[in-house]
Amino acid sequence: MPIPAPNPNVQISAQDLIGLRRRVERLTLTAREPSRSALAGGHRSRFRGRGMDYQESRHYQPGDDIRNMDWRITARAGRPHVKVYEEERERPVIVLVDLGPTMCFGTRGAFKSVAAARLAAIIGWAAVAQGDRIGALLFNGVHHELQPAGGRRAVMRLIRDLALAGEPQPGPGTEASPQSGPGSLSTALSRLRRVARPGSLVFIISDFHGMDADTEQHLSRLTRHSEVVACQVADALELAPPPPGRYGIGDGRRTGVLDTRPAAARTRYADWFARHHAAVAAMTQARGIPLLHLSPEDDPVARLSEGLALRLAQEIRRAPAPQGEAA
Repeated sequence: MPIPAPNPNVQISAQDLIGLRRRVERLTLTAREPSRSALAGGHRSRFRGRGMDYQESRHYQPGDDIRNMDWRITARAGRPHVKVYEEERERPVIVLVDLGPTMCFGTRGAFKSVAAARLAAIIGWAAVAQGDRIGALLFNGVHHELQPAGGRRAVMRLIRDLALAGEPQPGPGTEASPQSGPGSLSTALSRLRRVARPGSLVFIISDFHGMDADTEQHLSRLTRHSEVVACQVADALELAPPPPGRYGIGDGRRTGVLDTRPAAARTRYADWFARHHAAVAAMTQARGIPLLHLSPEDDPVARLSEGLALRLAQEIRRAPAPQGEAA
């Protein structure tokens, strides 16, 4: 009797992720901040030095090259200013993908882990299509780091490791770490600094059920040097309780019964998830991090495209007018 093929909506399929390549031709991961990568590429990057195009002047910061002092604006403002120059640089794009136990769940469309992997693959294909490098940090009870690299081979490496991370056993090259749960997202964000160099564009794809007080601190540090976009994956049952009834539930080791017949139980259920979603929104908003919402039922390409367009429009409205060089 032939063994049935794995369900790509339940188990991450490399073939499924490879097939997403043809759907990202018009998707652009527009940078909000100039890149600081040391490699030449297609993005504007703020580098201090001579022989580059002048962009603006800003307040002096410790470590700035004093050869770039803007003496005219310094004299007028009474505070030291430096000239900022720009040149085109390549930008690393990093995806942090949560594939822990709370992500291995789904009632419609696909598991949240599969939706997260599809979104990560789409970001990878879009990044290399526009000349950027793609790197990743995957965690599912173990952590696996992928240093940024360019080209199709880099995306295929990401896809391979996404499929391995979706397996019950860890793949090769991983390191042991605490299981997903309280604090696991914080651990991943702490390790992310090994992968995300200053100037990176970072996508955090998670349901954020593992966040804690340390998560906020790590996010704050990350946003000082990189542009961060948060993508919260939520199943329909995390947005509203199921109809009244008794439901068998389990996590692979333990089983139980969820009884939603009492109105009070449904209210507690809805309130718990509402508080969680509000906490994620407050955490990201306080740090100026755009928050995209993804359901496993959504088209990930359309959702990412809409979210990035909205994010860019918000940044354009909030951006201050550039300060030109004094005459």
